[in-house]
Amino acid sequence: MSDVVAPANSDEKNIAVVTHITGIFFSIFPGLIVWLLKKDESPYISDQAREALNFQITILIAWFVSGILVFILIGLPMLGLVWLANIVFSIIAAVAASKGENYRYPFSLRLIN
Repeated sequence: MSDVVAPANSDEKNIAVVTHITGIFFSIFPGLIVWLLKKDESPYISDQAREALNFQITILIAWFVSGILVFILIGLPMLGLVWLANIVFSIIAAVAASKGENYRYPFSLRLIN
Protein backbone atom coordinates (compact mmCIF):
# COMPACT_ATOMS: atom_id res chain seq x y z
CA MET A 1 0.00 0.00 0.00
CA SER A 2 1.22 3.46 -0.86
CA ASP A 3 1.97 6.11 1.75
CA VAL A 4 0.16 8.69 -0.38
CA VAL A 5 -3.30 9.40 0.99
CA ALA A 6 -5.82 11.96 -0.26
CA PRO A 7 -6.00 15.26 1.66
CA ALA A 8 -8.17 15.04 4.75
CA ASN A 9 -11.07 17.28 5.68
CA SER A 10 -11.41 18.70 9.19
CA ASP A 11 -13.68 15.89 10.45
CA GLU A 12 -11.19 13.26 9.28
CA LYS A 13 -8.33 15.14 10.94
CA ASN A 14 -10.28 15.36 14.21
CA ILE A 15 -11.07 11.65 14.21
CA ALA A 16 -7.40 10.84 13.54
CA VAL A 17 -6.26 13.15 16.38
CA VAL A 18 -8.68 11.55 18.84
CA THR A 19 -7.62 8.07 17.72
CA HIS A 20 -3.94 8.80 18.37
CA ILE A 21 -4.51 10.52 21.74
CA THR A 22 -6.97 8.00 23.16
CA GLY A 23 -4.49 5.22 22.42
CA ILE A 24 -2.50 6.55 25.39
CA PHE A 25 -5.38 5.71 27.72
CA PHE A 26 -7.20 2.82 26.05
CA SER A 27 -4.40 0.94 24.26
CA ILE A 28 -5.39 -0.82 21.05
CA PHE A 29 -9.15 -0.26 21.32
CA PRO A 30 -9.53 3.25 19.81
CA GLY A 31 -7.36 2.40 16.80
CA LEU A 32 -9.10 -0.92 16.27
CA ILE A 33 -12.62 0.48 16.57
CA VAL A 34 -11.96 3.48 14.32
CA TRP A 35 -10.14 1.38 11.77
CA LEU A 36 -12.92 -1.23 11.63
CA LEU A 37 -15.67 1.39 11.37
CA LYS A 38 -14.02 3.87 8.99
CA LYS A 39 -11.56 1.87 6.87
CA ASP A 40 -13.89 1.83 3.85
CA GLU A 41 -15.12 5.42 4.23
CA SER A 42 -11.92 7.44 4.42
CA PRO A 43 -8.45 6.50 3.20
CA TYR A 44 -6.89 9.05 5.58
CA ILE A 45 -8.71 7.78 8.68
CA SER A 46 -8.03 4.19 7.67
CA ASP A 47 -4.32 4.92 7.31
CA GLN A 48 -3.98 6.81 10.59
CA ALA A 49 -6.15 4.42 12.62
CA ARG A 50 -4.15 1.47 11.29
CA GLU A 51 -0.92 3.29 12.17
CA ALA A 52 -2.20 4.00 15.72
CA LEU A 53 -3.33 0.38 16.09
CA ASN A 54 0.04 -0.98 14.96
CA PHE A 55 1.86 1.32 17.37
CA GLN A 56 -0.33 0.35 20.31
CA ILE A 57 0.19 -3.34 19.51
CA THR A 58 3.94 -2.65 19.54
CA ILE A 59 3.55 -0.88 22.90
CA LEU A 60 1.65 -3.87 24.33
CA ILE A 61 4.44 -6.20 23.24
CA ALA A 62 7.02 -3.87 24.82
CA TRP A 63 4.98 -3.78 28.07
CA PHE A 64 4.87 -7.57 28.12
CA VAL A 65 8.62 -7.94 27.53
CA SER A 66 9.38 -5.24 30.11
CA GLY A 67 7.10 -6.95 32.61
CA ILE A 68 8.99 -10.20 32.21
CA LEU A 69 12.35 -8.41 32.47
CA VAL A 70 11.34 -6.79 35.78
CA PHE A 71 12.57 -9.97 37.43
CA ILE A 72 16.13 -9.24 36.29
CA LEU A 73 15.78 -5.55 37.19
CA ILE A 74 16.22 -4.13 33.68
CA GLY A 75 12.46 -4.22 33.12
CA LEU A 76 11.63 -1.44 35.56
CA PRO A 77 13.44 1.30 33.61
CA MET A 78 12.09 -0.22 30.40
CA LEU A 79 8.51 0.09 31.70
CA GLY A 80 9.12 3.80 32.26
CA LEU A 81 10.65 4.27 28.83
CA VAL A 82 7.79 2.44 27.11
CA TRP A 83 5.25 4.54 29.01
CA LEU A 84 7.06 7.76 28.07
CA ALA A 85 7.48 6.72 24.43
CA ASN A 86 3.77 5.97 24.19
CA ILE A 87 2.85 9.42 25.44
CA VAL A 88 5.43 11.34 23.41
CA PHE A 89 4.90 9.58 20.09
CA SER A 90 1.12 9.60 20.43
CA ILE A 91 1.15 13.36 21.00
CA ILE A 92 3.50 13.88 18.04
CA ALA A 93 1.16 11.75 15.91
CA ALA A 94 -1.89 13.74 17.05
CA VAL A 95 -0.20 17.04 16.17
CA ALA A 96 0.74 15.68 12.74
CA ALA A 97 -2.81 14.39 12.22
CA SER A 98 -4.25 17.79 13.13
CA LYS A 99 -2.24 19.18 10.20
CA GLY A 100 -3.47 16.43 7.90
CA GLU A 101 -0.05 14.79 7.66
CA ASN A 102 0.45 11.04 7.24
CA TYR A 103 2.38 10.24 10.41
CA ARG A 104 4.45 7.07 10.76
CA TYR A 105 5.43 5.99 14.28
CA PRO A 106 9.10 5.10 14.67
CA PHE A 107 9.87 1.61 16.02
CA SER A 108 6.34 0.43 15.20
CA LEU A 109 5.73 -3.08 13.95
CA ARG A 110 3.55 -3.02 10.84
CA LEU A 111 1.33 -5.99 11.73
CA ILE A 112 -1.98 -4.70 10.34
CA ASN A 113 -1.80 -3.77 6.66
